[in-house]
Amino acid sequence: MHFRVSIPGDIISRKAVRVVTYNGKSRASLSKEQLGVKGYAFGFEGLIEYINQQLPKNEIMGKALRKDVPMFPELAIRELVANAIIHQDFFMQGSGPIIEIFEGRVEITNPGAPLIDKNRFIDHPPISRNEYLAKFMRRIGVCEERGSGFDKVVSETEYYQLPAPEIEIFDKHIRVILFAHQSFSKMSKDDKIRACYLHACLRRVNREFVTNSSLRERFDIDVKNSSVISRLLKDTLDAELIKYADETTSDKHKKYLPYWA
Repeated sequence: MHFRVSIPGDIISRKAVRVVTYNGKSRASLSKEQLGVKGYAFGFEGLIEYINQQLPKNEIMGKALRKDVPMFPELAIRELVANAIIHQDFFMQGSGPIIEIFEGRVEITNPGAPLIDKNRFIDHPPISRNEYLAKFMRRIGVCEERGSGFDKVVSETEYYQLPAPEIEIFDKHIRVILFAHQSFSKMSKDDKIRACYLHACLRRVNREFVTNSSLRERFDIDVKNSSVISRLLKDTLDAELIKYADETTSDKHKKYLPYWA
């Protein structure tokens, strides 16, 4: 026998997705705010299109033409917005998914504490708070229900050599932050360690190890600067987020795994 719990309409009406754009890096100067009105299924593609229109772009020079490219990968935005919709807590009143666009970052927040540890988002089997919604969104092509959404987000940030996404957990909310491109030298120590750990997680689910070489490729670091990556690996070891796969090999050829492997 299946039981379904009905949620009052006034609560559901407050679950529309909000997209807020700010001038600068703080919430002090609001630029514009848009509230979704078409529903999750019918309005999802329009929502993603609208968000992409608000995102800043980088101008690059081709051989003959200039073109604008998004500062944030569309696939990463799509996955995080879908996750915020699907995994929200519908019983929390006065709070719905919100996408906030700042200079240099995008913050995607949804009501409901995560069902798994934030350090295990990549490898953990999928758990859905809203099973029927997840199934429906999978049927219309919005999500896959395979737990691979955050894997894709991390993979995209690595491919475009962006800082690693950051996950913030509040009492009743979760927020994921995407950052615009920064050179390795300008990243904070915490940013580098987080990127190293997520790189280890991504390599592990693909049955691969982290090496100095793989991490240099992730950050686009020249081989002559491999000592910089060696220091980062040591910092991440000290933070107990990765471990040696085999301690007997030389430092140059050491392989690493995430701490939970």
